[in-house]
Amino acid sequence: MSQGAAAEVKMPSGSPAAFRARGLTKVYGAGESAVHALRGVDIDLHEGDFLVLLGPSGSGKSTLLNILGGLDRPTAGTLHYRDTELTACSDRELTAFRRRHVGFIFQFYNLIPSLTARENVALVTELVEKPMVPDDALRLVGLGERMDHFPAQLSGGEQQRVAVARAVAKRPQVLLCDEPTGALDSATGVRVLEALADVNQTLGTTTVVITHNATIAGMADHVVHFGDGRVVSIESNTTKRRPSELTW
Repeated sequence: MSQGAAAEVKMPSGSPAAFRARGLTKVYGAGESAVHALRGVDIDLHEGDFLVLLGPSGSGKSTLLNILGGLDRPTAGTLHYRDTELTACSDRELTAFRRRHVGFIFQFYNLIPSLTARENVALVTELVEKPMVPDDALRLVGLGERMDHFPAQLSGGEQQRVAVARAVAKRPQVLLCDEPTGALDSATGVRVLEALADVNQTLGTTTVVITHNATIAGMADHVVHFGDGRVVSIESNTTKRRPSELTW
């Protein structure tokens, strides 16, 4: 793939682009100390897809994820979500975009210790018009029997699944995950990945997962390799593996 060509992920007909990025550039600082996090990224991400972004630290993965989610703005280039040009939106409009369309999951769970699993999820459902019932969101990630437990009473994997439930309770069209298994062992990480796969299949949520773990690429529809702020290559899996088939 040439550096100047659009790195379009090929999807079956009838699956429109959720995101269309052209020439995305992000520079932090100025002069000799400037850091070029993204260097003209062109990419299309399609509705209902499960994507894995692979690359070393500092390759631009998290910067791209933050721009896709409306948490950051590019220095140059354009980004469309469906028919909306996010790069032309005001801060208020980006806040509305995040609230209505995007769920975030990070490496650290950020649960409120004094609230039960159900109450942590309920906090998010108060922000949107047609949320899932917190109990249903927790059942979706396999925590139907742990709803009334506090974070301290849950394992690390269970806490991360509460974070997944909290994100999906908004019924987001897009789920953005930054190293969701980075702090977990293999067996626990697989449970979290199973929850993400179930959400993707059950709700049709466009899901993007950043990871350093190349093994996780086996469960993706498409794998985007990043390096030095650029898309290096994109691979498609003709046969996706279930998380239970992954080991690391």
